[in-house]
Amino acid sequence: MGRQDAANALDKELMARLLPPAAVRALGDWLAGSGVRYAAGAGGHAVEYVPAHWSGVDPWPAGLAERSQTATARVSRAEAAASTRSAVERSEWSEALVAPYVWGQGRTGYGPHRLAEILQDPGVGVVLSDAGTALREKGAVEAYRLLRGTVKGLGPAFFTKFLYFLDLAGDAPAAPRALILDQRVARVIRSHATRVGLETGPSSAPGVAAWIWSDSGWTAHRYSVYLEWVHACSDQLAASGIGWPRSCPDLLELALFEGVWDPGT
Repeated sequence: MGRQDAANALDKELMARLLPPAAVRALGDWLAGSGVRYAAGAGGHAVEYVPAHWSGVDPWPAGLAERSQTATARVSRAEAAASTRSAVERSEWSEALVAPYVWGQGRTGYGPHRLAEILQDPGVGVVLSDAGTALREKGAVEAYRLLRGTVKGLGPAFFTKFLYFLDLAGDAPAAPRALILDQRVARVIRSHATRVGLETGPSSAPGVAAWIWSDSGWTAHRYSVYLEWVHACSDQLAASGIGWPRSCPDLLELALFEGVWDPGT
């Protein structure tokens, strides 16, 4: 079996098996405990940032704290989505990237400098606008394909945040909804895929899982597989009786990011 055939076989097993009972229990315990504030969805998930650190970023959304503020501020997913919506309604596409980026970077020191460099690209607004059109007309995977490798310094871990908030901001969400894919989430799925592969296939499964669920650089096909798997698992959780809210695949993304379930244990 060739490498791609092995990858396709592993993807098929992931879709057939979805989340094991241990994962469902862990996610249910989290939702009933420290994750109870997300019982209605992930919109309240907030991160901290220091507004003054972003003084070199322009344009700056009115929905974020004034950059004269040196104390820590917070921005939630719902607030980032509202900021994105406001910018898109005014066709300010460069501004539409800012709140998702600030939310994604939080207090990380190099974020403001990197975003300022991205926004200096004279073509970035057009690219983001084209991605918005692709998301609306063709879906999340095509929007991902358009953005992949297009804007220097803007990799999948951050442009999927832009797509996620852009999708939340729209009147008609993409089907399947755009979701964030970053290194931490990919590593959880890699660990799960490794276990599934070893249980159902050859000893080469860890290498295949490491290849397809790498730390970055995911193809549009891999993003498609990710969306299909997370949406299916979210439906599984909603039907499991643990109180998981329906139509909240981003809540599962958040839980995976937070390390609620460790497939390696």
